[in-house]
Amino acid sequence: MILITGGAGYIGSHLNKKASAEGYETVVLDNLIYGHKDFLKWGNFHKVDLADVDALRSIFQKYEIDAVMHFAAFTNVGESVSDPQKYYQNNLKNTINLLQVMLENHVKKFIFSSTCATYGLPNKIPITEDHPQNPINPYGKAKLMVEKILEDYSNAYNLKYVSLRYFNAAGADPDVEIGEWHLPETHLIPLVLDAAMGRRDHVKIFGTDYDTPDGTCIRDYIHVMDLADAHLKALQYLEDEKRSEVFNLGNGNGFSVREVIKKSEKVTGKPISIIETDRRPSDPPVLIGSSIKAGKILNWHPKYKNLEKIIESAWKWHQKIYL
Repeated sequence: MILITGGAGYIGSHLNKKASAEGYETVVLDNLIYGHKDFLKWGNFHKVDLADVDALRSIFQKYEIDAVMHFAAFTNVGESVSDPQKYYQNNLKNTINLLQVMLENHVKKFIFSSTCATYGLPNKIPITEDHPQNPINPYGKAKLMVEKILEDYSNAYNLKYVSLRYFNAAGADPDVEIGEWHLPETHLIPLVLDAAMGRRDHVKIFGTDYDTPDGTCIRDYIHVMDLADAHLKALQYLEDEKRSEVFNLGNGNGFSVREVIKKSEKVTGKPISIIETDRRPSDPPVLIGSSIKAGKILNWHPKYKNLEKIIESAWKWHQKIYL
């Protein structure tokens, strides 16, 4: 049985769907601050906040849990800068609570939802797993601290983990049962689709003078179902190899902000108004990840390599929830 924290959120719910379809039993924990009840279509749900250690203990006593997949986290980078305490308490302290209860119950397989934000400003592209980790915001710092804690727990307690460093998660369930639904929304593709739908007047482009072909930032977009697939492959790896590891999860290629907008206009058939404005502090010109290691060791290969296909899946979901 898999325990999924944050299973009513974006990536956790897609993993829950895929795991359930492949025959895994799941227990889903979420405090529903940002998660959605509508996404709780599979498994056994319990409304639990990871700050509540006694509630966590009761879950581990109720179910025979074999492995934990930990998605529960706040993810707004800008908010992490303005309110770091919120992020260190939730993303760091509450993860330590979870690990404590796992160890008390002799659960030793852990898959961690990490991030490319642990790398900070890249000194080489594509970014490989051995790239220096120098995060530039509390969100990335908290994720890196958890990675360091996992190293120590693996050495001291024989806890085996896989840390998965995502690049830009995007897209939605092809069956349109679940999708990307953040309140407030901060991710580029749903913001662009909001503008295509008329839910907002325009999309802001933050910086047009970067050293890139069209002057706008380039990012690596990875479909959420490819991320879900990687988690199940990581679990199989832990069961087979019984040792800890770290993997990047990205498509290995990048698309600029202008390219995302143009592709979205093509997919939706609607014009998208833009406003060009100043760069945001510390936005790297290019973020592209190498997933060669995950391909070799996990036999993980993204199925959604085409940006248009990723946007098409997101547009279908957008139409379902807003039209």
